[in-house]
Amino acid sequence: MASNVNTYEDLSKEKVITKSDLNKMAWRSLFLQASFNYERMQSAGWLYSIAPGLKKIHKNKKDLSKSMKMHLEFFNTHPFLVTFIMGIVIAMEEAKEKVDSIRGIKVATMGPLGGIGDALFWLTLLPIAAGIGAALAIEGNVAGPIIFLLVFNVVHFGLRFALMHYGYKTGVGAIKKLKESTKHVSHGASIIGILVVGALIASYIRLSTPLVLKAGQASVALQADVLDKVMPNMLPLGYTLLMYYFIKKGLSPVKLIGITVIFGIVGKYIGIL
Repeated sequence: MASNVNTYEDLSKEKVITKSDLNKMAWRSLFLQASFNYERMQSAGWLYSIAPGLKKIHKNKKDLSKSMKMHLEFFNTHPFLVTFIMGIVIAMEEAKEKVDSIRGIKVATMGPLGGIGDALFWLTLLPIAAGIGAALAIEGNVAGPIIFLLVFNVVHFGLRFALMHYGYKTGVGAIKKLKESTKHVSHGASIIGILVVGALIASYIRLSTPLVLKAGQASVALQADVLDKVMPNMLPLGYTLLMYYFIKKGLSPVKLIGITVIFGIVGKYIGIL
């Protein structure tokens, strides 16, 4: 009988993850962005970070392959707070939760933690630590740069390792509740994903046309007088849906990026963009 793509073949549950394993994965998380790319962002670094835990949990090679393939999907969050997600995910993997439930937790947590991390580290901790170090350095104290690095990294590493253990404990404690609401978690994650994609389309995709239609002495700007009147950002939405269609047809994101670049250059040259 064919195996369910949403469940693992070996559903035997055994507590195999130790504090040493959690620390090892936390150290590995330092390489989260070592293989950063615009197709799947931090996915390769994410898989590298949690690979030791997955190998201990999944003795069945097919289960390990299924898990690793899922963890190579798009992933992007704040690199200093990623261990919290890792802890929860490893706890769920250890409990042999459904693949969609694990995926749903990743999607639901990576966005909010990305925003929290930016505010906590880049807009709060970094200016404070840099201010202390700079003030000492201006006075001629050679300890200024050292103090800056110490203040910043004590908080950074403290949170990185503490959140790894806290996330794991949280995941273990939340397994029962997650089992009862698997459908709700997956549905909620899907809604969040759609909202994020919609916001990104409106905010980051720039596509417009300068074409002006003329009929006698009358002229109509295609973008401002027609398309924007029907629906703002219609062209970005349409192009995004076209790219989605091509992805469903099997074209790779790298090829579509190349097509987009060529389309932009040719469109600008002939005056339609």
